[in-house]
Amino acid sequence: MLVLLAGIFVVHIATVVMLFVSTIANVWVVANDGLSSLGLWKNCSNGVCDPLPYGGEGALKSVQAFMILSIIFSVVSLVVFVFQLFTMEKGNRFFLSGAVMLVCWLCVLIGVSIYTHHYSYGNGFHHGYCFILGWICFCFSFIIGVLYLVLRKK
Repeated sequence: MLVLLAGIFVVHIATVVMLFVSTIANVWVVANDGLSSLGLWKNCSNGVCDPLPYGGEGALKSVQAFMILSIIFSVVSLVVFVFQLFTMEKGNRFFLSGAVMLVCWLCVLIGVSIYTHHYSYGNGFHHGYCFILGWICFCFSFIIGVLYLVLRKK
């Protein structure tokens, strides 16, 4: 049981780090020539980063908000997990941390789905590593949330 909890803790920390990187870095979409990239915050071309030309759009602002919320909920879930590990009894130990992590999962789902719908570029562009990290965090946060809820019974 201790090895399982340690593994979940490591994956949870990795998810938090990947959420930070995917939200902060400006590599959600990359030009095929590799000279320019677009992120949630800036448009970078040839080493110079400028504000996004469509930065005021509601869709982009909602993606930014949901990705920031996912980071907040993931960190809160991690803190609650450590707190519950040492203070609560076995029957309902990880319920709150699992519920908060599933809210994080929902925020990642909404944020990355809105970005996919509104900003799927065609010719000359492909998705960057931040976009891929967002979808990986979607999977990890769901798995962690469900495992916390299952471990509640142990």
